[in-house]
Amino acid sequence: MSGGPPIDGLETAVYRFPTPQPEADGTLTWDATVAVVVALHAGEKTGLGWTYSSAAAASVIHDKLADAVTGCGAFDVAGGWSAMHRACRNLGTRGLVTQAISAVDIAWWDLEARLLNVPLTALMGQVRTEVPVYGSGGFTTLTDEQLADQVAKWQSAGCAAMKIKIGEAGGTRVYRDLTRVQQLRDLAGPDVELMVDANGAYSTGQARRVGTELDQLSVAWFEEPVSSDDTAGLANLKAALNCDIAAGEYAADLYEIGHLLPVVDCLQLDVTRCGGYTGWLRGAALAQAHNLDVSAHCAPALHATVAAAIPNFRHLEWFTDHARLEPLLVDGAPKPVNGAIRPNTDQPGHGMQISDSAAEWCIG
Repeated sequence: MSGGPPIDGLETAVYRFPTPQPEADGTLTWDATVAVVVALHAGEKTGLGWTYSSAAAASVIHDKLADAVTGCGAFDVAGGWSAMHRACRNLGTRGLVTQAISAVDIAWWDLEARLLNVPLTALMGQVRTEVPVYGSGGFTTLTDEQLADQVAKWQSAGCAAMKIKIGEAGGTRVYRDLTRVQQLRDLAGPDVELMVDANGAYSTGQARRVGTELDQLSVAWFEEPVSSDDTAGLANLKAALNCDIAAGEYAADLYEIGHLLPVVDCLQLDVTRCGGYTGWLRGAALAQAHNLDVSAHCAPALHATVAAAIPNFRHLEWFTDHARLEPLLVDGAPKPVNGAIRPNTDQPGHGMQISDSAAEWCIG
């Protein structure tokens, strides 16, 4: 069968990992991260994928996606992606729906590679043996001592770039934002590239004023200075500032990605939000056609393989929350050495399996 053995089973599980304490950025506070996991079966093999979302994503998978994928050939990943997209038309095909599609698509790629008994790197192609990572966290809720502890961990991992959250309290504490950036410089040293993320907390004028100060502090990366929906504001800031303007972590499809390409210096893509590996590779190709690099947003264990497959790749976010929970969720999660992680090249698929210890955090 050219399409491979038919998909004959799909299961989900939901895991909730509490944070050590409540965490916040400029516009949101949270106390846990939820992973929705998919196991996809065909030909006596199982593919594994997940998304960081709400437990509601599991309902979308069962109610809309399971019927769309069951019976499809396990090698027909692209056709299956389109079938899932069509099945959700009346729900809307972004946000929660795309997160659900992402989990199934990642599992589908993993399943195909396991059926072929090859690493996922062999299936996607590989242009680099290492994927550079940058340290990320620096929540606005951290004390000075806690920030210093995070920076020390990033230094021990060899990270050449580090990012903190600014835009505290909806952009109303600019003085503290800039003080914390200076603190990051003092902790990280002169040779580390500084990055900040405002999570859309500022107005355009406010972001321009903050960005001018960031340029004086040699900050290289200003992420979501305004909402990523405000493409006019992003364009204004890209023209006015020296630091790179970055956005794209919420982009769900090629239309949203296309709107961002003219107004950013580097495109962010999140494999758990943009339609899985299929959507990520398509978005990266579109960015390449516009001479833009791609930076992978969060989910380092899932991004390792796909990040190694594209030429226009800049770096991968070694996000504190996900770096902590992924080794609890799966066996085989990569670890950074000298500022980079290596994608799996030995085991079939992406090389990860649900850990026995994950049961402690399973909620459904």
